[in-house]
Amino acid sequence: MRNNILFKNARIVNEGKTIIADLWVKDGLIQKIGENLSVTEQVQEIDATGKWLIPGVIDDQVHFREPGLTHKATIGSESRAAVAGGVTSFMEMPNTNPPATTQDLLEQKYTIGANTSVANYSFFMGVANNNVEEVLKANEKLHNVCGIKIFMGSSTGDMLVDNFVTLNTIFSETGHLIATHCEDERIIAANKELYPNPTDASFHPLIRDAEACFSSSFTAVQLAKKYDTRLHILHITTARELQLFSNMLPLKDKRITNEVCVHHLHFTADDYATQGNLIKCNPAIKAPENRTALWEALLDDRLDIIATDHAPHTWEEKQQPYAQAPAGLPLVQHSLQLMLQYVQEGKISMEKVVEKMCHAPADCFRIAKRGYLKEGYAADLVLLGQKPYTVDKSNILYHCAWSPLEGKTFDYSIDQTYVNGNLVFDGVKVIDNIMGERLTFDR
Repeated sequence: MRNNILFKNARIVNEGKTIIADLWVKDGLIQKIGENLSVTEQVQEIDATGKWLIPGVIDDQVHFREPGLTHKATIGSESRAAVAGGVTSFMEMPNTNPPATTQDLLEQKYTIGANTSVANYSFFMGVANNNVEEVLKANEKLHNVCGIKIFMGSSTGDMLVDNFVTLNTIFSETGHLIATHCEDERIIAANKELYPNPTDASFHPLIRDAEACFSSSFTAVQLAKKYDTRLHILHITTARELQLFSNMLPLKDKRITNEVCVHHLHFTADDYATQGNLIKCNPAIKAPENRTALWEALLDDRLDIIATDHAPHTWEEKQQPYAQAPAGLPLVQHSLQLMLQYVQEGKISMEKVVEKMCHAPADCFRIAKRGYLKEGYAADLVLLGQKPYTVDKSNILYHCAWSPLEGKTFDYSIDQTYVNGNLVFDGVKVIDNIMGERLTFDR
C-alpha cells in the first residue's frame, strides 16, 4: 500500500500558487492532482487537511564525506538526516579522500549512493590542476552527472585550481555545467599577513573577506562569458558579488546562475561571539549588511537557488583553536524548517521557498521529472504540519551529532517525507529499507 497513496485536501504549493486539492501517487509517480479525486482501486488515504504538501527539496551542494572521511559523516547517515528535513535529492561534492577526480572514483561514489542513500543522489566530478584530460575525455560519459566542480579557493588536498591555463581549458572545452567555489587565494594569503595571529573565529571574515570572493567570482563570470560556458557559482556571500548577476531572464534561460546558502541568510559576523568555530565556514559568514543584500537579491531573483553546503565535522574538531578548526557546518536536516520560519515571520512566502529550494535546482541542473508537483513526475513529496519542533541532541541525525541551530524552535514540522512514492520519514523515524535513485538530466 505504501506506493499507492491518495492525499486528501492538502494545501498544495507548486509553481507560485497554493491550492486546496487531492494528489494521487502510484508506482512512484504523481498520477493525478485535482479536487475531490475518486480512485477506483484500493489506496492508502491520508487526510492532509490543514497541512502543506510541497515537492521534495533538492540540495545542490552537500559534503557527505565518503569515502575517506567517514568519522565525520557517511552518504548513508547524512541522507537519512536529509530526508528527515524534507530533502529528497542531493548533489554531493568531490572533495573526499580520495577526491572524485577520475571516472573510476566517481563511479565508486555512485555505487555507495545506490547501496546506502535513502534520498536521490548525484555526484560532482572534481577538477584539479592535473586532471584536465580526465575531465575532458569524460564529456560524453558525464551526461548523467550533475556537473563538474572547480575550487577556485582553498580546498581539501590538491583540488585548488589556481592555474589559469587549466581554468581556460576547462571553461573553453567542457560541455558541462561548471560549479565553482569562488575565493581568491592570493587575497586570502595577503590578509593572513595582516592578521598573523588570529585568536578566534571573528577574524574569519577579515581573512576570507568580501574582496576575495568578488575577485574570484568576477574571474569565473568573465571566463564563462568569454567561452559561453554554463556556470553556476556556489554560496554567494557578499553584497558586491550581486552586481555580477541579473534577473532579466527566466532561470531556465540563464547561462550564469548562482546559489545562496541558508547559513548566510541566517547568521552574520555578529554571531561569532556566541557561535565561534561552529559557524566557521568557507566562504565566511560576513558583516550584517551582506545578509541584508542577499535577502533583497533572493527576493528579486538575482539569487537563484537556496542550498546548504552541508559540511559536517566532529565536535572535537570544532573545539580546536580557530586556526586549526576546520571550516563547515551541518545543515541539511534543518534547512527547510529554517526557511519556513522566515515564512512564519513574513520575510518570504511559502511559494518563494518552494521555488528556490525545489523548482529552481531542478530547472538549473535540468533534472528530469523532479522538483515540481506535476502529473507524471516522481513522487518526491514533503507533508508539513504547523506544530513546534525544537532542535536538540535527541532528534539530530547527523553522524557528527551536533548543530549550530540546537535549542532553536521552529513553527513548522516535517510530518512525512516521500522519495519516489515511498515513505522514508514518518515524522519521528527514518524508514530506510528502500534506497533512493540516481538523478537523471534532460540535457
